[in-house]
Amino acid sequence: MTLPGGGGSGSRNRFYKEVTVGEAAANTGAFKVLLDGRTIRTPAKRELVLPSQRLAEAVAEEWRSQEAVIDPSTMPLTRLANSAIDGVADRAMDVREAILAYGGSDLICYLADGQAELVERQSRRWGDVHAWIKQAFGVELALAVGVMPVAQPDDMLARLATAIGDRSPLELAALHVMTASMGSLLLTLGVLHGRLSPAEAWSLAHIDEDFQIEKWGRDEEAEERRKRRSAEMNAACLVLECCRKQAIGVN
Repeated sequence: MTLPGGGGSGSRNRFYKEVTVGEAAANTGAFKVLLDGRTIRTPAKRELVLPSQRLAEAVAEEWRSQEAVIDPSTMPLTRLANSAIDGVADRAMDVREAILAYGGSDLICYLADGQAELVERQSRRWGDVHAWIKQAFGVELALAVGVMPVAQPDDMLARLATAIGDRSPLELAALHVMTASMGSLLLTLGVLHGRLSPAEAWSLAHIDEDFQIEKWGRDEEAEERRKRRSAEMNAACLVLECCRKQAIGVN
């Protein structure tokens, strides 16, 4: 599933001089980004309102960093916010289901076939996550060797849905980006619930790729794709952190 409302990828000339942050409304805790005093609007012409000053400042910095031409590919936070406001807010259930679908084919449930050293590394490092998700949420997923799909029990998927919890459109957009970037709902839940740092989860999602790099060296195109996905992942993690702090009254 493509996250709805992403805002497109076209570039245009920079049309503003000053980028500032202001309160969306008094005493609401919400903030907006202003371009020459005018509120940024999403592609659907809705106001881009953010739940914390820190997040608004991070979005503002993306706009400040644009030079002669605005390049949306360098603005993952802005794109994620656009997606949440224009798309996820109206399709929250669809996005939840798309996130949950990763639990049915989770990356860390599939061990390599025929590479003993890699399998040992996967088993050892992913095993800690499986142990945690079982202890925390009673989730025990079936494991497979190779790429042949393995069906996961419905009751386990229901428990994963509980682990996701009730989330705002912005949080759902962030969780979708994370699961898509890593191919793993379990790793995403690890970050969401504080079991893993974003860097730890990212490393666990790339055990296979890093193993191949050790054996065969780096590929420039693959490195560039990974760099773009990493930027998306970092943006999503920042969104979740800001939403969590806003929920407990921390700026």
